[in-house]
Amino acid sequence: MAEKFHFVPNDLATLADQYDVVVIGSGAAGMTSAVQAHELGLKPVILEKMPKIGGNTNRASSGMNAAETEVQLNHHIVDSYEDFYADTYKGGGEKNNTELLKYFTEHSALAIDWLADHNIILDDLTITGGMSTMRTHRPSSMAPIGGFLVTELLKQVAQEKIPLYTDVKVTELIQAADETVTGVKVTTATGEKTIKAGAVVLATGGFGANQALLTKYRQDLKGYNTTNQPGATGDGIQLAQTIGANLVDMDQVQVHPTVQQDTDHAYLIGEAVRGEGAILVNKNGDRFVNELDTRKNVTAAIDALGGTGAYLIFDQGIRDRVKAVEFYDHIGLVKTADTIAELAQTTGLDADTLTAAVAKWNTAVDGHQDADFKRTTGMDRAIVKAPFFSIHIAPAVHYTMGGVSINHLTQVLTPAKQVINGLFAAGEVVGGLHGNNRIGGNSIAETVIFGRQAGQQVFKYLQK
Repeated sequence: MAEKFHFVPNDLATLADQYDVVVIGSGAAGMTSAVQAHELGLKPVILEKMPKIGGNTNRASSGMNAAETEVQLNHHIVDSYEDFYADTYKGGGEKNNTELLKYFTEHSALAIDWLADHNIILDDLTITGGMSTMRTHRPSSMAPIGGFLVTELLKQVAQEKIPLYTDVKVTELIQAADETVTGVKVTTATGEKTIKAGAVVLATGGFGANQALLTKYRQDLKGYNTTNQPGATGDGIQLAQTIGANLVDMDQVQVHPTVQQDTDHAYLIGEAVRGEGAILVNKNGDRFVNELDTRKNVTAAIDALGGTGAYLIFDQGIRDRVKAVEFYDHIGLVKTADTIAELAQTTGLDADTLTAAVAKWNTAVDGHQDADFKRTTGMDRAIVKAPFFSIHIAPAVHYTMGGVSINHLTQVLTPAKQVINGLFAAGEVVGGLHGNNRIGGNSIAETVIFGRQAGQQVFKYLQK
């Protein structure tokens, strides 16, 4: 058993008046950009407004998409940037920013290598909805990617002695007379402070936990639950907009299809459960959708059931491939039975219908031919190994595709596509990459790919 790693944020009394670069946000994008900038010789600081480090990254479960990796070849999967691009472009309704998408797909394998160079090893593979092949990288322990990545990046931050402060809220971006960003104003428990910086990186995440902002752009999502941590309120988007940044795709909000909401807290049930072979059934016990269609389409199919939600059905063989299920079970989200008929009874479904649906699905897996819903992926194992499990799910707000406009250099742009000098952005705070639907595994990839790019481009900018 690996020893527990405990990170202690820096003491507020040591917060300096000046740094080479201020990184706002301590998720994977923020930590990656800070580590990269530090390795290039800069002195970064990471500022986190919440008491907890890691932002929404903590909640990511499936993995990190990348193409043409050594890991894929080790699993006998021959992939291409072009296929990764095509899947993501199609999955995003062909509304993706193609400049960002090209950079993203062509730098994904390098991001996996960069993590490996930092002893952050993602050597197992799974698949998510909308992908045509296995390119979702995760640790061989099959641990949920988010918590794993936050812990491992924090080890880098600690090792390199990069200052990281919690409970520090950035309230304003400071600009010089020529509109170059030269620092930030912050509020802490001890008062307000101005910090000068050669550059600022926005890595503040999305706005999925900001009901007012969500309903401003999407009135139809009023009252929806969210999978987001409470700090995902769009602060960075608003900071950037205040100084003239362009916002894009703000009405493009992803609702995740499989979220357990019968408890006080909404728990996202990761796509890897379906990627490893789980099926979805309605309240009668019948399948009703290709479970690995895009999130948008699966959500629409569940919504069409009339508010009952749906049920994930899987077995021990699938559970063995998704360690997150141990957590779901531990907190009481999973129902268990020795047979499918008993599972139906425990779950409140019709036993004959569910038994027939599972039998039909197992036949489809054996012949790799899903006549009913044309599913072609996540068919590596049938639902045959007792015990059997169900989780009740329904859609909830999960990800905001919209945000600040950037170029592939992560420079923040105005509506006239002018660069705002000194301001960079990476991660969910950015809009445009995903089009109208984000594919599972692409958000973690985005944080590392564009987090690295932000660190590199800040270095290049300060060299000038």
